[in-house]
Amino acid sequence: MRTSHATIAAPSSDTEGTMESHPIHGGHSVRTRSQHQRRKRIVQAAAALASRGGVEAMQMRTVAERAGVALGTLYRYFPSKMDLVVAVVGEEIDLLESSIERRPPGAATASSRAVDVLMRATRGLMREPELADALIRSLIMAEVDTPFGDRMAGLLLRVSAEGLTLDAASEEQRDLAGSLASVWVQELLEMLRGRRTYDQIQRRIETAAARLLSDI
Repeated sequence: MRTSHATIAAPSSDTEGTMESHPIHGGHSVRTRSQHQRRKRIVQAAAALASRGGVEAMQMRTVAERAGVALGTLYRYFPSKMDLVVAVVGEEIDLLESSIERRPPGAATASSRAVDVLMRATRGLMREPELADALIRSLIMAEVDTPFGDRMAGLLLRVSAEGLTLDAASEEQRDLAGSLASVWVQELLEMLRGRRTYDQIQRRIETAAARLLSDI
């Protein structure tokens, strides 16, 4: 779902205090933009490390150094490694959603459109299997709330039911979309373990989608 993280370069120094200490005309928007850019730099640094060595490589001090921020600044944005993992997952979903907006699934049936989304996500993640493995395993073991399940279910509902949102969906529709997302996560894990091929995953996802989304 993304391009390589390997090109991310840390700035030469940590300047996070500069704009906050010296407000200028329109300073609020400048600070907000600066904070957003800093947060994004941290998330990209974490993703780059995870793509090469899994979650174990996402040591907070190493992430801070790579992002060019002070360790204390990193902890203000992300109090724990798990919070950082959740942020990386969020960025991956952002990239997937952007891809779907640019090129919406054109299949005729709800289940086929959902399969298109999930297999697109699979191809994107498998371009960086270390990162995919780190993210999926961490989410399964997460001790904090993550947006992954709801966001994937919401995306599946939007593409399969032509714009249906989580808020507007019935409880049954949310459960069905969430179940399909869960099936995909488990199948992706099997692929990462070498127990499934891409074609096998697609066939199983197609079967699950046809059953789960037949009435959406």
